[in-house]
Parts: sequence; structure tokens; C-alpha cells
Amino acid sequence: MNSKKYALISNICFVLGFASIIGSIAIWFLTGGTTAESKEHAERFGIFVGLWAPTFFIISNRCSRYGANAS
Repeated sequence: MNSKKYALISNICFVLGFASIIGSIAIWFLTGGTTAESKEHAERFGIFVGLWAPTFFIISNRCSRYGANAS
């Protein structure tokens, strides 16, 4: 893979990391519902989506490094 492809994947994963954080907050606040069970589910699902962010940032960092070494 050439360095431009690594740079593209790195940028996409970086944006997805921030989108995961924003999505997590949105899920937590917008899908809360009125019952205790639905609020608990929204909180757990928001945390689950928020846990994707570090993975996307790590993949972005690794692809950036591989791209720098490939050139």
C-alpha cells in the first residue's frame, strides 16, 4: 500500500474517532426515554459507542506511521 492510501485511512479513522464521541453523547442524551430501564439502556449503549473512539484513534495513528515509513 502506498503512503497516500495510509494517509486516507488515517484521516478517515481520525474523523470516525471524533464522530464516535459525538455519537456517544447524542445517543446518551437523545435516546434516554422516560423509564429507568430505557435510560439505563441509553447510557450503556452510549458508553459502548464511546469505546470505539480509542480504537479509531489508534488505527489512525498506526496508519499514519506506516504511511510515513512507506515513503
